[in-house]
Amino acid sequence: MRTSLIVLAATAVAGAGGIAATGALGGDGTGSAAADPTQPARTATVEERTLTRGETVDGTLGYGEASPVRAGAGGAGDSGADAGTPEGANSPASEGTLTWLPTEGTEIRRGDTAYSADEQKVPLLYGSTPLYRTLDVGAEGDDVELLEKNLTALGHTGFTVDEEYTSGTAEAVRDWQEDLGREGTGKVAPGDAVVASGARRVAEVKSSRGDTASGEVLTWTGTERKVTVDLEAKYEDLVEEGAKATVALPDGTEAEARVTDIGNAATAEPTEGDDSQGGADGATLPVELTVKEQKRLGRYQAAPVDVTLAAESREDVLAVPVSALVARKGGGYAVQAVTGSGVEYRPVELGMFANGMVEVSGDGITEGLKVGIPK
Repeated sequence: MRTSLIVLAATAVAGAGGIAATGALGGDGTGSAAADPTQPARTATVEERTLTRGETVDGTLGYGEASPVRAGAGGAGDSGADAGTPEGANSPASEGTLTWLPTEGTEIRRGDTAYSADEQKVPLLYGSTPLYRTLDVGAEGDDVELLEKNLTALGHTGFTVDEEYTSGTAEAVRDWQEDLGREGTGKVAPGDAVVASGARRVAEVKSSRGDTASGEVLTWTGTERKVTVDLEAKYEDLVEEGAKATVALPDGTEAEARVTDIGNAATAEPTEGDDSQGGADGATLPVELTVKEQKRLGRYQAAPVDVTLAAESREDVLAVPVSALVARKGGGYAVQAVTGSGVEYRPVELGMFANGMVEVSGDGITEGLKVGIPK
């Protein structure tokens, strides 16, 4: 990558090098005043700024990978695994007929209905432990604590939030069931609710009203838009969790993002017309980026985007456009300092190149200095 940047930098100033080689600069480029004091038609200003070098790769804006929701499987909301209904569990949602389904794009939050079977609502609960058994007085475990946390968040009290299912828990469950329009049994079976890590957005409805309430009903995702990148393994050094990136949208606007998840390298599938057979050169890393300011993404729900991953950054350096560089006779570069008395060539030392700008330093190079842009 470093070699590529050097080549690009050299190309950017090659035209200026040709001028120097022919002596078209006037003077020897060592700081003496130019013979022709006429100011250049185009100028730029030496700026103090942060330069960031990076690699721009293709990305996809969306809501992340969708996971399925299966009727009667209380824990299928995140993992996609069908928890099933244990033998003897009396769950109205584990059989019967689908009588209500959400529409694609609907956001479902804690306590909201994910779907209905036989006119009985199946709500969303937050957590990581699936409902895999019927809970009743005397039950103990993480699934009990998950249920009690959700009951408390939904305004039902009268028990201690812990891993013990008490008579107080059962009474709160009856109140909750009545709010849902269901029979107040005080017991909770696997198919009575769907568990996910947080609010969900419906990606695709897989069933229709009137279908049997079994199997995959719908798929859903998180509610925040994310950017995913299949990053070539050779760029692995550009990403680490928390690293900054810039996302360029189709309309030209940009949003700041951070790397939040990096998967393991996988061999890429050869595309049609691609003679490569995968292997190390085709390996990719699944990278996920989060955009904190979602409003910066506008109304886009899904779109191809350009993602610039920051590899190196230098803060508070002096920089000019690359086109302002002039090659000096004998080697090195200068800029045309535009002063009240004319144009003066001032030698500069070059630093980082990034986004059409180059870091410069040297005697007489100060912030705000006006420099010429050679033709």
